[in-house]
Amino acid sequence: MQNKQIEETLVQKIKDYFEERRFKKAVVGLSGGIDSAVVLALLCKSIGKNNVVAILMPNSKITKDSSTKDAENLVKKLKVKHFIVPIDAILTSFENLPWNQSKIAKANLNARARAVVLYNYANSTNCLVAGTGNKSEFYLGYFTKYGDAAADFFPIGSLLKKEVRLVAEQLNIGHEFLDKVPSAELWSGQEDEKELGLSYEIVDELLPLILQNKKISEGKEETADKLRNIIKLSTHKREQPVIL
Repeated sequence: MQNKQIEETLVQKIKDYFEERRFKKAVVGLSGGIDSAVVLALLCKSIGKNNVVAILMPNSKITKDSSTKDAENLVKKLKVKHFIVPIDAILTSFENLPWNQSKIAKANLNARARAVVLYNYANSTNCLVAGTGNKSEFYLGYFTKYGDAAADFFPIGSLLKKEVRLVAEQLNIGHEFLDKVPSAELWSGQEDEKELGLSYEIVDELLPLILQNKKISEGKEETADKLRNIIKLSTHKREQPVIL
């Protein structure tokens, strides 16, 4: 589909989703990254800016000032109501736990603290939480259980990372989002592609071939095997909890 068609399809799906569930409002966590920016813009187009709230939740020790600034500029541009809710105090409350926390446990606290804030607002105002994950991240398992994976619906969950960029261009999101190095900012200096050991470009090229059991281009079989292994090991993250 062309960029405009993708946008129109997503907008209609969001409209249908809210009509079917008889909800009118949504809240989204705005990070300053391209995914949440696209989700916010799509929500404004589908249910109206007056029915959308963005919450910026910086961790003062990790979140770049530029991320918060870009997020603030976007809500002003779209004229969306927003709140800034630093999560430092929530994270500090975990420092006295009676065990040694691993690096990944501490990192995941950022995403889980934000989910708690979003659902507190959603419960208080009778709205739905919009997730910001994309298809590439879902299959890589590159998200936090009960963190950024905690949402009522995922507007861009069917889009590869490259497709998110195309929609961002169509929505005129801004080059500050398009040019930014992908990062969940779970710790200082963290970058998605370095952590994954794969570029989103190669992931987006090989993932559809793997999911459709199609032939892998010569010379890329080893990378495809690495990607298959990542998908396999992260299966539990995409499943509902098992009732035994």
